[in-house]
Amino acid sequence: MKLEQLNFHHLFYFWRVARLGHLTRAAEALHTSQSALSAQIRQLEDRLGETLFDRQGRRLVLSAAGQLVMAYADEIFGLGQEMLGRLQGGGDGVQRLRIGSVSTLSRNFQENWLRPALDNPAVMLSLESGTLEGLVARLKGHQLDVVLANETVPTTDPDHPLHCRLVGSQSVSLVGPTARWQGRQLRIPEDLAGLDMALPGPRHALRAQFDALCETADVRPRIRAEVDDMAMLRLLARDSGWLALLPEVVVQDELKHGLLCVAGRSEPLREHFYAITAPHRLRPEALDALLNPLR
Repeated sequence: MKLEQLNFHHLFYFWRVARLGHLTRAAEALHTSQSALSAQIRQLEDRLGETLFDRQGRRLVLSAAGQLVMAYADEIFGLGQEMLGRLQGGGDGVQRLRIGSVSTLSRNFQENWLRPALDNPAVMLSLESGTLEGLVARLKGHQLDVVLANETVPTTDPDHPLHCRLVGSQSVSLVGPTARWQGRQLRIPEDLAGLDMALPGPRHALRAQFDALCETADVRPRIRAEVDDMAMLRLLARDSGWLALLPEVVVQDELKHGLLCVAGRSEPLREHFYAITAPHRLRPEALDALLNPLR
């Protein structure tokens, strides 16, 4: 069966019956007869090749296939209601905010930036991670409202213009176990020769900066791990005993509780955080509140 052969009108009728759990009440709500409603659901079952309901006395109970179809129908018609609400400026009072973030970005930074939305009961968040290229493609296709990244993207494509806004910046620190490194102030990169280190992976925006500093100073640290994922780098900083190079926001909880300490800082090395958006007249108000927190 191909998608164009799926009758969404029949799917909608199935959805209403499944939500109400009763054919008579669904027919009344849809202003149609029970026989017509039954016939359309049977046609949907014939198309899908599956039985969607089991009868238990006078009740209709979803079959295993029916439960699967219902899960998708909830998403399809829920998004339809949201679309109409966005277009008409109304809806059920809940805004969906669709956010993509590059997989190398600090989860702590994301949570901090999203805090106003997390505290707003009128906002439902949809979060996904991936490569910058893939997320930007979804942004251009209006499948995301914003992409959070630690590098900029070209914004001058006349067919798909983008806005790239700096939403945060932090100097990079050396962190290590408090018991070993408390009170130490290492220079970056001069004091790092031969030290065991966990570093952001080669794809990370910070890595090229760090490698250039080491090359200029002719310093060779002992690289024990290269890690793209900031959550994993955080765990290594906490548990390996090595020094780790990262923005302090990544290990803010460990620093607060004294598990880790800062053994050195570098102002020239900074991680920048960007919010990438596409021009759209129907941009969610919740996103504007995040992009313009002081307004």
